[in-house]
Amino acid sequence: MTNYVLEMKHIRKTFLDGKIIANDDISLSIIQGEKHAIVGENGAGKSTLMKMLNGLYTPTSGEIFYQGKKVDIDSPSKAATLGIGMVYQHFMLVPTLTVAENMILGVEPKKGMSLDLATAKENVKKVSEKYGLAINPDALISDLSIGMQQRVEILKILFKGANLLVFDEPTAVLTPQEIKELYKIMDNLIAEGKTIIFISHKLQEVLDISDNITVIRRGKDITTFPTKDATKEKIANAMVGRAVLFTTEKPVVEIGETVLTLKHVSVKDQFGVLKVEDASFTISKGEVLGIAGVEGSGQTELVEALTGLRDTCSGEMILDDVLLKRKTPRKISMLGLAHIPEDRHKRAAISQFNVMENFALGLERDEYSKNGLFNFAKLKADAKMFMEKYDVRPRNIDTAFGRLSGGNQQKIIVARELEKKNNNLIIAGQPTRGVDIGAIESIHKLILNEKAKGKAVLVVSSELSEVLNLSDKIAVMCAGKITGILDRKDANEEKIGILMAGGKLD
Repeated sequence: MTNYVLEMKHIRKTFLDGKIIANDDISLSIIQGEKHAIVGENGAGKSTLMKMLNGLYTPTSGEIFYQGKKVDIDSPSKAATLGIGMVYQHFMLVPTLTVAENMILGVEPKKGMSLDLATAKENVKKVSEKYGLAINPDALISDLSIGMQQRVEILKILFKGANLLVFDEPTAVLTPQEIKELYKIMDNLIAEGKTIIFISHKLQEVLDISDNITVIRRGKDITTFPTKDATKEKIANAMVGRAVLFTTEKPVVEIGETVLTLKHVSVKDQFGVLKVEDASFTISKGEVLGIAGVEGSGQTELVEALTGLRDTCSGEMILDDVLLKRKTPRKISMLGLAHIPEDRHKRAAISQFNVMENFALGLERDEYSKNGLFNFAKLKADAKMFMEKYDVRPRNIDTAFGRLSGGNQQKIIVARELEKKNNNLIIAGQPTRGVDIGAIESIHKLILNEKAKGKAVLVVSSELSEVLNLSDKIAVMCAGKITGILDRKDANEEKIGILMAGGKLD
């Protein structure tokens, strides 16, 4: 008889008095000691299902059995008591506190009437060493890399005694090196007798690290199969109900005149540290320039300088013969620059606003106002049209942006920027981060459609396959410098990898 650590039976979850069905009669069985992947398109209901397991939501109907007993998980603290912990895609840490202080929030050890921080530090150190996490308990969260912050999140739930760990898009914001380290950590956890469920959009990742795969499509569990019987094509077909293209055919476009020129541009961060050094390149009409590199190599600061969010300390940036230095983001946007930011929550959207209101952000004065009057009717019509055109689900313009899945949030930002009337240059930062295979295919087609229209496009991505799929030229960055610019026909992963590490090509 199979030893199931978890069984979720006939789970249904609805919102807005049943108007929105997130999960529709889903059943899920998890074997003790396995790594089980849950995949599906954006909005399929994966995260909702896991949030019920972690007590953030309660099922509308259905039953949950944990370690053979029926349980009612009505809060994250109840889940933690049972031994269930979740590592979210957007970490829930207090940046001004240390690792140890974050660990003990809600379970503070006391010595008499005082906080026993020394014991907390010692306990953190013991758990960290046991699972090979190597974390300094005195380190400030704000000083840690994204990969180390994720380790703290893992440590936090282990510290509270988790035996079943749920990861939501665990590698979405990690560098390739950090991803390898996370795989090792997962193996250590399994060796210690833990069980892992993880949600992922990356099909190769699913094939590399899972034992079994469950596919959810439009709120229903479609199928579960062993990873040894899976292929990318099989998973993708089950996810979207059709064959999916893993590479997108680039349109043949005559390259036109130069749209953007960078000459010896250097950029410092807010602490005065040089992040971009002597960057030079051009992008022309009908051309896609991809920037490849490990995250933290200066790509973020370069895009911030181009979009007016950060000053340059030397060099020139010229868009259609206009110098961009000291121009505001709004003035640069009016010159014809559309920007899909790498961090949609920080730079592109307001989670509390609804879908319609987020479509208007940045356009409220130029496209939806006339003679001081705001045209709500036009905005409403456009929002409905954009949701249909870009397949945003659910089709409800009054839904809060923050309640949408990550991929559907991304589609809204892409739609808003690509639908601008004046966008001669499109900058797309990590355009498909946290997005499923069907949405990746869609966004890639949309970007290449802009190329076909004769637009200049700059794509910044940590995914080499994406850069290779979309680009005509590839600029590689390492430690703030452009270490090489390759024509796509001359580029491959090996050459780009050498340049990403700061090496030189023969």
